[in-house]
Amino acid sequence: MKPFLIGTVAWAVLAGSAMAQGQDAELRSSIQADYDSHLGALFDHFHRNPELSGMEVLTAARMATELRALGYEVTEGVGGTGVVAILRNGDGPTVLMRADMDGLPVEERSGLSNASTARQLDRDGQERPVMHACGHDVHITALVGTARQMIELRDQWSGTLLLVVQPAEERIFGAREMLEDGLYERFPRPEYALAFHVAAGQAAGTISVPLDVVSSSSDSVDIQVRGIGTHGAYPHMGVDPVLVAAQIVVSLQSIVSREISPLEGAVITVGSIHGGTKHNIIGERVDLQLTVRSDSPEVRERLLDGIDRVSANTARALGVPEDRLPIVTRSATETTPATINDPETAQRVRDAIAAGMGADRLRDEARTGMGAEDFAYFVAPGNGVRGVYFDVGGTLPSEVDTAAGHHSPEFRIEAEPSVTAGVEAMVLAGMALMAPGAE
Repeated sequence: MKPFLIGTVAWAVLAGSAMAQGQDAELRSSIQADYDSHLGALFDHFHRNPELSGMEVLTAARMATELRALGYEVTEGVGGTGVVAILRNGDGPTVLMRADMDGLPVEERSGLSNASTARQLDRDGQERPVMHACGHDVHITALVGTARQMIELRDQWSGTLLLVVQPAEERIFGAREMLEDGLYERFPRPEYALAFHVAAGQAAGTISVPLDVVSSSSDSVDIQVRGIGTHGAYPHMGVDPVLVAAQIVVSLQSIVSREISPLEGAVITVGSIHGGTKHNIIGERVDLQLTVRSDSPEVRERLLDGIDRVSANTARALGVPEDRLPIVTRSATETTPATINDPETAQRVRDAIAAGMGADRLRDEARTGMGAEDFAYFVAPGNGVRGVYFDVGGTLPSEVDTAAGHHSPEFRIEAEPSVTAGVEAMVLAGMALMAPGAE
């Protein structure tokens, strides 16, 4: 009878849903137990002991020890201080899970009892305060938790898990250096790549999975503006590089406002300007430091080429000789393309998180700026790797509107809900991509 058939189907759906919820309840309970017994203390250790980009020696060693103790094949020193851990679990896709581990040269003023007091010599030999002012301590702690859960649940998925502990995300060269050191040749090449970032501007425990652009490209550009020095009372006898630099700074904004479609994301910011030595001396040099952001390769190239053109021709217009035109240098290290999620894979991840954690935990957060993320290198179009990068909320709901931003000395994250939600979301995403027959 049709009424009985409908009831049977409905019961099957409800039973399957209840089973899934039951399994995730077990997962959540296991993650919480791991946090209480191990991950909480591990997070505390990482928060108290941050290290600067490319110099994360002790952090990398601790991560290698943690992952090796779980039974992973661990390789250290990949692309500098990077760590790679492998778990082979039969036939199936290879899924890369990445966590970045570097801190920032910021003196912590969060008021937390475990606030960092660490100091470290940077690459130039200057002593700097160091703080996890962007939540990378959450990321690496959650990666250890994810590694443990994937071991315990290995009878429910099939494939190869590739865990990547990445250095130097803050200076956007760590991912590229790991790839240049043979990440995709020396180790199993992934079909998928996953990563998350804890978000201070999002309620703790909530998840946001964009279906397209996640973060912008970023390029650091230096402009050396050269002039002809003279006495400040005799400006006609020289060429003032301060005036030339000032005009270049203003004119650069015409690239964004008049050469790029207003519907495209584009930013040129002059973050530093230095020149001159004394009130009455027209010097010979001014140095500018720029950051350039876009959401597409085409706009990125137009911005960078425009900076070359505007710099040279503004100098010419103000009388700078051809042999003293500005020197424009694009950084070979502080550069990354835009991070763009694979739409189909991102939807699979969203569905898995909604089914496991509850649809009410998902948020569609609008982008509020043009931050960059070098995860883009792992999922660049030429690599053939389908990537998903998502956000995990890190602030109590009542404090989201007043939360300090990332890279602030007052930055703080609610560790427990951030780490546990990050682990749960990563496990659910990984298992969805590696479920038997999922491909």
